[in-house]
Amino acid sequence: MKRQVIKIDQDKCNGCGLCAAACHEGAIGMVDGKAKLLRDDYCDGLGDCLPACPTGAISFEQREAAAYDEAAVKAAQALKTAHSKPQKAGKQPNVPCACPGSESKSINRGKQPDTLPCGCPGSESKSLKGGKKPIQSEPVREQQSQLNQWPVQIKLVPVNAPYFNNSHVLVAASCTAYAYGNFHSNFMENKITIIGCPKLDDINYADKLTEIFRTNSIKSVTVARMEVPCCGGLEIAVKNAIKNSKKNIPLSVITISTDGQIL
Repeated sequence: MKRQVIKIDQDKCNGCGLCAAACHEGAIGMVDGKAKLLRDDYCDGLGDCLPACPTGAISFEQREAAAYDEAAVKAAQALKTAHSKPQKAGKQPNVPCACPGSESKSINRGKQPDTLPCGCPGSESKSLKGGKKPIQSEPVREQQSQLNQWPVQIKLVPVNAPYFNNSHVLVAASCTAYAYGNFHSNFMENKITIIGCPKLDDINYADKLTEIFRTNSIKSVTVARMEVPCCGGLEIAVKNAIKNSKKNIPLSVITISTDGQIL
């Protein structure tokens, strides 16, 4: 019969294994370091694996394929569950080949107070004359992370992850969060943050970013880069990606000095 099943581009596949872990039916497996559709009858054609792929290697195709066999899938799942029960001491349980830390997910942040709690003005820490000890200020609430999704690396983030739709995107050089102290509160809040280093990562960011901008509805893009020349590659990649996506996406660029100042 002719029906919709997934198709995996072997040239784009980086062998991360995230699609195999995301396929609840067990239709995808890793063969020679690449993802492969092992059984047509295990593929339901719904594409749960698509958002998990960080390189956009998976798509749909209409072709002759065996009918989806739900009974066979459930039997295989039951067998897998039985094998995943706790084992005797000394034996290690089977784990997916993909890195659990690469799993794509959104992070929901609870609403935080707009300002930090403030104490009495007289409790402000300061030095006094006459040898008196400084008065200690009240403890300040720990600042909450403003990261709204995972993963964050440009080369790992899925092109069609649902959190990209109708989002404001921050494309940041890896060093910026270390150089600028209030990076989370000033730049990351209410944005999807993706990071990279054009000097250390051996990939073309423009290609990946183009697909992200083209595939999703992006409201705006902010680039946070360091003042060093090599960081210019990140800014150029974003500008080329917006141009290649053929969309009119508002862009702003923030440059941070090596001593943590906004230039």
